[in-house]
Amino acid sequence: MNGATANGSSHANGLANGHANGHANGYANGHTNGHANGLANGASDSDDELPAFDATEHPHRRYNPLTRSWVLCSPHRTKRPWQGQEEKPQGTSLPAYDEKCYLCPGNKRATGATNDDYTSTFFFENDYAALMPQAVAEEKNQHPLLQSQPARGRCYVICFNPQHNLTLAQLSTAPFSPDEHIVPIIQSWQKIYKQIPAENPFVKYIQIFENKGSAMGCSNPHPHGQVWSLDYIPEEPSKELASLRAWSQDPANQDPKVNLGACDDHGKPSMLLTLAKLELTTPGQPRVIMANDHFVAIVPYWAVWPFEVLVVPAQRQIRNVLQMTEMEVVSLARIIAQVTCKLDNVFKCSFPYSMGVHQQPTQLATSEDDEFAQFHIHFYPPLLRSASVRKFLVGFEMMAEPQRDLTAEQAAKRIRDCDDVHYLATLEQS
Repeated sequence: MNGATANGSSHANGLANGHANGHANGYANGHTNGHANGLANGASDSDDELPAFDATEHPHRRYNPLTRSWVLCSPHRTKRPWQGQEEKPQGTSLPAYDEKCYLCPGNKRATGATNDDYTSTFFFENDYAALMPQAVAEEKNQHPLLQSQPARGRCYVICFNPQHNLTLAQLSTAPFSPDEHIVPIIQSWQKIYKQIPAENPFVKYIQIFENKGSAMGCSNPHPHGQVWSLDYIPEEPSKELASLRAWSQDPANQDPKVNLGACDDHGKPSMLLTLAKLELTTPGQPRVIMANDHFVAIVPYWAVWPFEVLVVPAQRQIRNVLQMTEMEVVSLARIIAQVTCKLDNVFKCSFPYSMGVHQQPTQLATSEDDEFAQFHIHFYPPLLRSASVRKFLVGFEMMAEPQRDLTAEQAAKRIRDCDDVHYLATLEQS
C-alpha cells in the first residue's frame, strides 16, 4: 500500500521530517549559520541577541503535515518590482447561451452526441477521457528503472449550471443562491461517488476537480468540473491518507494539548479536525477566511499558492461526500460560494484556480489508511499580484522545494476582507 511505510515511521517521518528536519534545519541553519554570521560580524551566537523573528519580514520554512513536505516563505520579496509575464484576465462578458459551446443544454458535442436539455446540473462520460475501462495485461520483462503498470478508469464531465456565463462564484449572489444552485452540484458528487464503483467494481478512487479559467488550462468557459475514477489511489490523496493515519497513530498526538480533544468517530486524534479547532481558537483567527456550523475555510499555514484555500469539516469526521447530512451539504455549498465569491473579489476578475476534493477511497479499496480519511477541498489559485500577474512554480520550486512570497496570514486577510457580494452584481447595481 502506498502509505504503508508511514505506519512504523510516523514519528520518524512526521517528527523526524517535521521536528527533526525542522529542528535540524531550523537549528542547524538558524543556529549554525547564525553562529557563523555572528562570528563574522563579531557578535555572539546567543539566541537572546538575535533579532526577534517576524513572519512578515524574515525568510522561513513551513511544514505541511498532510504531505510531509516543506515550503520556503520569503515575505520580503513582495517588494520587488515585476517586469515578467502578465496574463490576460479571464473575460466576463459571456452570453447565457452559446450555440457553439459543447456543454450548453441541447447542443451537440464534438463527437456528435447531444447534451440533455438540462435545467440544473448535468453530467456525462467524457468524450475524450484520460482513462479507459478496458483491462489490459501488464508489460512483461520490465527493467527496474523502466517500470509501468496498466491504468484503467472512467472520466466524467459535470456541467454546474445550464447558463454558459455562471461560475460557482456568481451563484453566491442574488438572484442566485448556494442553497438552490450549488447544493445540486454536491448532490451530483454524491451520486457519482456512489454510482461509479457500483457500475465499475475495479474503481478504487474517485477524483473530483474543477479547472477554472484559461490560466489553469480550462478549454471551455462553460462552468464545469470533472470526475476521474481510477483503479488505483493516486499519489496526492495516497500521501495524505498515509499522513492522516500516521498522525493519528503517533503517541505524541494522543496528548490533549496537541490534539485539542478533536478526535475521529473512533476516538482517535484527527489531524484535520485538530487543525480546524486550532485555527478557530487561535487569537484573531489569522488564517481563517470564514466558518459556519459545519465547515471552516482557511489559507493553510503551509500554503504554496498565493491565495490557496483549504475547506475542512469543523465538527466531526466526514470520510466521504456520502456521509454528509442534508444540512452539512447546505453548509458546504454556502462556504464554497463564499470562498469562490471572495476570490473573484480579490482582483475583481473571474479568479482562476484548480479545485479538488480529497476523500476516502471507494469501499471496494480496503486499506488501513481509509478509516483515517477526512473529506476536504483544496483550492489552488495561481494569481499573485493582480488579475494579470500569476505565480509560477519554476526554478527553485522545480529543483528544490516550493516557495512563496505572500504569507498565509497576509493572504487570508486579503480574502477575508473582500465583500460577500460578487463584484459583477455590484457593478450592475451602480
